[in-house]
Amino acid sequence: MKFESDIEFLGRDGDGIARTGEGVRLFVPGALPGERIVAESLDARSARLVDIVRPSPDRVIPPCSLFGTCGGCAIQHLSLPAALDWKTGLVVHALEQAGFDSIPQPKSVQSTPGARRRIDLALRRTHDGIRIGLHARRGDVVDLSDCPVLDPALFALIAALRPLVLSLAAFRREGDALINLLDSGPDLLLATDAPLDATDRAKLAAFARQHAVPRIAWRRTGSTDTPETATQTATIRHDLSGIAVAPPPGAFLQPSRDGEAAIVASVLDGLPGRLNRKDVVIELYAGCGTLSFALARHARVLAYEGHPDAVATLKRATTGTRVTAEQRDLNRQPVMARQIADARVLVLDPPYAGAGAQMEQIVSGRPERIIYVSCNPQALGRDAADLCAAGYRLDRVTVVDQFLWSTEIEAVCVFTAPRAPRRR
Repeated sequence: MKFESDIEFLGRDGDGIARTGEGVRLFVPGALPGERIVAESLDARSARLVDIVRPSPDRVIPPCSLFGTCGGCAIQHLSLPAALDWKTGLVVHALEQAGFDSIPQPKSVQSTPGARRRIDLALRRTHDGIRIGLHARRGDVVDLSDCPVLDPALFALIAALRPLVLSLAAFRREGDALINLLDSGPDLLLATDAPLDATDRAKLAAFARQHAVPRIAWRRTGSTDTPETATQTATIRHDLSGIAVAPPPGAFLQPSRDGEAAIVASVLDGLPGRLNRKDVVIELYAGCGTLSFALARHARVLAYEGHPDAVATLKRATTGTRVTAEQRDLNRQPVMARQIADARVLVLDPPYAGAGAQMEQIVSGRPERIIYVSCNPQALGRDAADLCAAGYRLDRVTVVDQFLWSTEIEAVCVFTAPRAPRRR
């Protein structure tokens, strides 16, 4: 059934929200707020864009030839300034829903095209070759023949991967390739559906030498085991706030340099004006130390991380710094309120699902200041609601758009307790 509708706003997945003549809301991919469109309903939730009667002034020509097919980007038809405004609005809305009625004017930062330094690719054998790329929305793998998001060095490596992967006996039908562009060069974690043989390992070593890839690690597709290093030609090195670390294969890093810099700067800007060498900052979900070493310039840092390889990386780099790292599954064994109460500042960068069981201890510990780094507005809203109910004030909000043209959003929020906690 075709219908005509105005688009009032975008949903969380970047789809325009339309209303049928009966008032039913439907998601319309490709439609933008302010537009008058003709759509055709597909099911009880979605519709297909048929025509644009009145286009939005924020509509632009998508910069990628694969837009609408590849699932990596959802809003390339929306201008970058408008996309940043939309993402900022989603963060503000989540905080309003959490109960904060006085929200400071957000600061917003946006990465540039061609800055993405991390990508997780799917590999699929076809009857005539191989597809290397991202999944279509609720669909199969789309071959990545174009990508204005990726750092050109990463994109060039994808083309070189095609003949290599096709030649491997370990690659039968499917696999994955995760690439981090470290300071030492591209770091490749390859997963295949059969084990590597000696010939495969020799091919990987030759590829690493030819394309200046310092390390290629491997594991079986679907496995959560620690990857094995298939070949290494140079030392692994990556700089985090002036400290050299050696991230494990497939390590989580912020996807762009400018995005990482914006997050670190926002966290440091959120620190109290006066910190001394005896003050303690507790950092939760520390990863390999993206924030740890920057924070250590201002106070002692107790950094907690659950992933064993990440915390091992962090520990190896702490010599001579004011960072103490400890492995802890914060959902099963949260840092307790009595320890949190002794910290001058609590910094947390939880996973997509939010801080979970750790929030109860945070609220009970009532630290003077909480700096929350979020990658999911919905989880941020849930956790912030606990802080609002405990009387915390929201002092600063920074939105960082380093996942250009996608619906992913980063935010840094600074919360302050209404009165200083009693020191123990």
